[in-house]
Amino acid sequence: MKKHSRLFTSIASALALTASVSAWSDEQDFSSMQMQGIEKVEVQVDLEGAAQRLSQAVKFQTISNQDRSDFDEAAFHDYHQFLEDSYPLVHKTLKREKVGDPRPFSLIYTWEGKNPSLPPAIFMAHQDVVPIAEESRDQWEVEPFSGDIKDGYIWGRGSLDDKNQIHAILEATEMKLKEGFQPERTILFVFGHDEEVGGPEGAKHAADILEQRYDEIAFVMDESAPLIPGVFPGIRENTALIGIAQKGFVSLEIAINGMGGHSSQPAEESNIVALAKAVEKVEAAQFPYKIHDAVRYQYRFMGPELPEAQQPMYKAVAYGNDDTVTDLEQKFFEVMEQNQVTRAMLHTTTAVTMFNAGVKDNVLPPAATAVVNFRPMPGDTPEVIIEHVKKAIGDKRMTIRDISASTPATNVADPHGEGYKMLEKTIRQTWGNDLIVSPFFVIGGSDSKHFQARDFAPDVYTMTAIQLESVKEFEGFHGVNERILVEEYGRSIGFFYQLMDNLNNL
Repeated sequence: MKKHSRLFTSIASALALTASVSAWSDEQDFSSMQMQGIEKVEVQVDLEGAAQRLSQAVKFQTISNQDRSDFDEAAFHDYHQFLEDSYPLVHKTLKREKVGDPRPFSLIYTWEGKNPSLPPAIFMAHQDVVPIAEESRDQWEVEPFSGDIKDGYIWGRGSLDDKNQIHAILEATEMKLKEGFQPERTILFVFGHDEEVGGPEGAKHAADILEQRYDEIAFVMDESAPLIPGVFPGIRENTALIGIAQKGFVSLEIAINGMGGHSSQPAEESNIVALAKAVEKVEAAQFPYKIHDAVRYQYRFMGPELPEAQQPMYKAVAYGNDDTVTDLEQKFFEVMEQNQVTRAMLHTTTAVTMFNAGVKDNVLPPAATAVVNFRPMPGDTPEVIIEHVKKAIGDKRMTIRDISASTPATNVADPHGEGYKMLEKTIRQTWGNDLIVSPFFVIGGSDSKHFQARDFAPDVYTMTAIQLESVKEFEGFHGVNERILVEEYGRSIGFFYQLMDNLNNL
């Protein structure tokens, strides 16, 4: 929370600029854009049975390792069989396909609608989980793949990211099928198997298939931020953030190949030192800040909910001009750069993630490699980033190659569209009106980026439909002691149950 207090101090200092800056127009409306008066809906679920099924799902170690040769096919086969056994009506009624190239472990479910002329909707989630760092095992209160239910929580890797969303969707569907429900429009479920390594085998392949089948997708929902109180600086209330755009993904390998030798006869500069200098130059050459359209939308919704004294700066951001940067927008940069999450919203980020060189303490390695991961803003293509890196390094000994399933920054979904309104309504029907709902710019990414970067799926929204108790609870996401509240998992099921009804009005 110290970072947040520094943010508040900087925000206060920005107020001195307000009187002298008039770049934003007083004519622009900056009143609340929150829905009002939505009646809460209680959905009765078999919470004990649902919790037990998710508990069992966590036990399947469907891990995505960085080394793709290290892949446990049996874990995915067994998990697929478990899904079939657990949701008999789903598998009797919906068509299930196993897709992926070269490994077909992603799932596409097709729930035929009454009106086949309507563009379909897609619900997404992913089966795979990140591995457990061996050095962190003694920090877990339970075995990471135990699926233990204790103290009111379901524990284990995948309980939050992202099997809870798979199972909430399937639980809701099973309930609907028991009631004889059939949606108006076709609903597709896309459950990828390699999201944690970018989704090149699974979701990308699924997007290729569905783009051939459908001219248009009306609505896509995938995972992202859960509901968390106090998640954003300046807002203490419970917040539901709906992702409307995602940054891209590029990983570059920087390598040097030269003479090795014996450590007793070192050259003036070893390959390791040369590479380290190159990487240091890349990290120093940060991309400039700019305000993405999704960030402007975010503050049109979120800004009016902030304390009144802070609103001039956020209004300047919300209605700014991309061709100029006002003094208030510059102050916004200064405020946001103090926090690593908010800073990442403002530019293409540079992260050195891997360094590999040497096999023995008395041998000079003939080669050394490093991997730098970038999360690009729009316009920063892999080609642009490679040229940026070459210019920063200025050393022709270094070779640079794209080693990732690179994806560009995505299109921006409409925060005023019917899909967004439907999501906000369903959120308020499930969790009530005492929260703030806002679009936001996703600094990471999910499998839905393979849809959102294409024109046939213009409205892709991301959120994880689970309420967390606090920001600290979010530390389990890729961390230790991943868990969700059993009671809140029941609300997640209710959310998808209600969303399936609301889709009829899309």
